Amino acid sequence: MSNYHVPVMLQECIEALNIKSNGTYVDVTFGGGGHSREIMKHLGADGRLLAFDQDADAQRNKIADDRFTFIDQNFRYLKNFCRLHNAVPVDGILADLGVSSFQFDQAERGFSIRFDAELDMRMNQSAELSAKDIVNTYAEADLHRIFGMYGEIQNSKTLAKTIVTARLNAPINTVADLKSAIQNLIPRGKENKYLAQVFQALRIEVNQELEALKDFLTQSAEVLVPGGRLVVMSYHSLEDRLVKNFIAKGKFSGEVEKDFYGNDQKPFDAVSRGAIVANDEEIQLNNRARSAKLRIAVKK
Repeated sequence: MSNYHVPVMLQECIEALNIKSNGTYVDVTFGGGGHSREIMKHLGADGRLLAFDQDADAQRNKIADDRFTFIDQNFRYLKNFCRLHNAVPVDGILADLGVSSFQFDQAERGFSIRFDAELDMRMNQSAELSAKDIVNTYAEADLHRIFGMYGEIQNSKTLAKTIVTARLNAPINTVADLKSAIQNLIPRGKENKYLAQVFQALRIEVNQELEALKDFLTQSAEVLVPGGRLVVMSYHSLEDRLVKNFIAKGKFSGEVEKDFYGNDQKPFDAVSRGAIVANDEEIQLNNRARSAKLRIAVKK
């Protein structure tokens, strides 16, 4: 597990789940298993934990315990697989939406701007679409959209045009190819930030991360028992906005719907006022904690 990452705000996440010893819980982002192992410590003989992860590497961290079930799937299929394993309703769901340090540190996965490797970025390594496919085949308008929406890049239109022009001369297959193609657009002194935004946009598109998050949040309301807890930690504003809106309004945009009597029609109530963030001590020990936002909700 140490190869993955130190779980961010571990104790805050565990406290937020309000674990009952005989309850059923789901960790939808298993990774190195740090959160799952801590949840298991709080479960009695009748407790259950299901864990989702589509990354084949995560399977090496599976917990040898009869109360533990590993599900090799994207969390957007939460409801189907909880039903399949006769685990509905559940008492709590935890999602840590960060990409693991382990994935970033594997050069060949193509997630990181630090290494030269093929542009891959697939969380599920059996999926068809890779970052290389996107930069070489997407229309200019689609590249403009994903860099603008998912990377929140200021010059996204110029960036898209530059990539489309560059690939006419030669395919953009590697991290180095992409950096070389766009080097004249990168603001001086902000190289790392700009490239991180470009890579974030590609990674979100490759893995359909925001669509998967919407599917997961919608289904979480359907599988949780009344009084059950939803605990979600996000690391960038696009994810946090979806989580915040869904908890507050039961939808991802627009205003909360009301019934005939004027009561709010939404499945969750927020437990915490606003997002919980890591303290200075944790941020010093673990830089990943700097951008983390933890939101907690209880099913009505």
